Amino acid sequence: MNSNPAGRPLLRVENLRAYLPAGQRHVRAVDGISFTLAEGQTLGIVGESGCGKSMLARALMGLLPRDAVVGAGARIEFIKRDLLRMRARELRKITGREMAMVFQDPMTALNPVMKIGRQITEVLAHHLGMEKQAAHQRALALLGLVGISMPNRRMGQYPHQLSGGLRQRVAIAIALACQPKLLIADEPTTALDVTVQAEILNLLGELQAEKEMAMILISHNLGIVAGRTHATAVMYAGKIVEQAPTDFLFSHMVMPYTRALMEAIPHLSSPPHTRLREIGGQPPDLIQFPSGCSFSPRCARVAPRCREQAPELKPGHHPNHWYACWNPLDTP
Repeated sequence: MNSNPAGRPLLRVENLRAYLPAGQRHVRAVDGISFTLAEGQTLGIVGESGCGKSMLARALMGLLPRDAVVGAGARIEFIKRDLLRMRARELRKITGREMAMVFQDPMTALNPVMKIGRQITEVLAHHLGMEKQAAHQRALALLGLVGISMPNRRMGQYPHQLSGGLRQRVAIAIALACQPKLLIADEPTTALDVTVQAEILNLLGELQAEKEMAMILISHNLGIVAGRTHATAVMYAGKIVEQAPTDFLFSHMVMPYTRALMEAIPHLSSPPHTRLREIGGQPPDLIQFPSGCSFSPRCARVAPRCREQAPELKPGHHPNHWYACWNPLDTP
């Protein structure tokens, strides 16, 4: 699936599977993911907690747990280089420099006992070989770039001395330090208030346009990716269950799970004290999958076939629209 037909392919993921050990069995955290991301484009990845979004991001960055197993036949091709076939030393030259990631919790992503300035300058020294003074000046410029006032003062502070919004801006500055071609933002506004969320998301959009980066924006909220991504992939139980250009997806979604995520978004037009819609039931046990469609135990449109056979992705009404459902919303 191509996230956008325009532009040269930057990242191509094919049949990516990642298994995590759980006792005598394995959890299928990422289950057969394929997509293509073009230069300068943004792909949104949306789904509930536990659906595999963060594990997918870690797989792309080579940050899976040591005991994780990547399925045979998987391929992660970044600028025509297969990352899964690289040695660890070669991969480290790419991740952090050409590919970078903003983690969802900056308090745990940042080193709590290291000053902010050093955390930025170490990245510059390691990846770009910058001398101390040049790295210091570059770090000051990066803090200014992400909208942090008094950068000299912030350089000498520790993460716990900053607000959540400032910590997230520091995490973004570190990710942008080497001017990556691809930025992966994993729930970059988690635990931030609504105003700061908007500031961070707008900042990412502005920096992406200025630096001409590609970006993968991961969220549990479809509203976050609206207007900020070229294409959106909806994940459930480790799989992509629907993907399309974002504008088309919002107006022509056919997967019941996608509609359920949409209905769970709060609306400013709703009267006060309106109860939020929730998706009934629980996500599936990734060790013991239900037979058939993994969403069938929670789906209002479930039919006998849904419980017996898992649907494969198939093309929809747009050249880049794909969905996996036996009983889609556009049928009676």
